[in-house]
Amino acid sequence: MPNLHDIERRIKSVTSTKQITRTMEMVAAAKIRRASERVESALPWAVAISDMLISTAKYAHLDNEPLLQVHDEVKRVLIVAVTSDRGLAGGFNTNVLRYVEKLSKEKQREGAEVEVAACGKKAIGYFTYRGIEPVFSFAGYSADPEFAQAAELSGYVMQAYAEGKLDEVFIVYNHAKNAAEQTLVEQQVLPVKEESYADLLGLKAKEEDIFKSFRERDDSAIPGDIDFEPSTESVMSYMMNAYLNNAFYYAMLDSAAGEQGARRNAMKSATDNANEMVSTLERIYNTVRQGAITTEITEIVGGAAALED
Repeated sequence: MPNLHDIERRIKSVTSTKQITRTMEMVAAAKIRRASERVESALPWAVAISDMLISTAKYAHLDNEPLLQVHDEVKRVLIVAVTSDRGLAGGFNTNVLRYVEKLSKEKQREGAEVEVAACGKKAIGYFTYRGIEPVFSFAGYSADPEFAQAAELSGYVMQAYAEGKLDEVFIVYNHAKNAAEQTLVEQQVLPVKEESYADLLGLKAKEEDIFKSFRERDDSAIPGDIDFEPSTESVMSYMMNAYLNNAFYYAMLDSAAGEQGARRNAMKSATDNANEMVSTLERIYNTVRQGAITTEITEIVGGAAALED
């Protein structure tokens, strides 16, 4: 049985840790709102540019835009892993990194070479430790993403895909479903899939989707012609550039919101566990203290009886 001094020291240590985790929980909760607002502001444009590209590409000559080409063979695949720069967020980073590793092995079994782009210190450290050198990486922006990093990554992907150095591009990140829940998302960026953000992220049922009339054509109506000005090449090039920039930037924003939610949940669990541990230690402390008092009383009574004899 530990002595009272050891238990008191343990209680102080756990209480100090609880204060830290409680503070981190409050900080994460304060950051969630701003991060969620950025995601909500970016979502309409993300949905619009994605749907516009999918619907417009049907009327364009695909030979005019190399980024719209579907390569005959999938020889090289790029997987972009979006993680955080800091830990203490539960399984937020682990889920992404394990899924990237799983997807990488699947593509390798299919005969493709897999390259990895790491967004966030956790992804960089994970792959570097395993001897995998990311072809593109940046850190320090996971909690507050900037468009410049997304545009730089987008530029690398566009050039590599146009030159035939890449055949498929995927993004893996955590979608902030709400302030308390995150879901893992695998998004195929290139070649472009006819998949809306509403379906990808599970935002709304299709009948409630505000973009339904834009996304779904009415086959009973006579379709109109689409004119490209100043040219098909310039229009599709602009839309592909905007689409890729947005895909990476939105993934980073969404991941940032999910990071704060995951950290708040993790710190709340840590705080609750600390409270429970302190309660347990206090019960043990009281039991040991009562035992010590009982022992002292017994010794006093025994001593008094011996003196009387």
